[in-house]
Amino acid sequence: MTTIQISNTLHSELINRKLFDRETYEEVIWDLIDDTKELNDQTKGELEKARNEIRDGKVHTLAQVKKELGL
Repeated sequence: MTTIQISNTLHSELINRKLFDRETYEEVIWDLIDDTKELNDQTKGELEKARNEIRDGKVHTLAQVKKELGL
């Protein structure tokens, strides 16, 4: 275990981000780290576009592509 110094402002922010009273600051920090790993807006947009293309039938199976390429 290590002790770190943080500002009162950061301490208040960590308190506000707790989901429940007994949640540790480490758990809060890990949650924040996980949140930053979420998909960015560009990736979300690309996924939505791909879902729409699949829904609209604008896809080809691997078998279709192999046949078209003569593989």
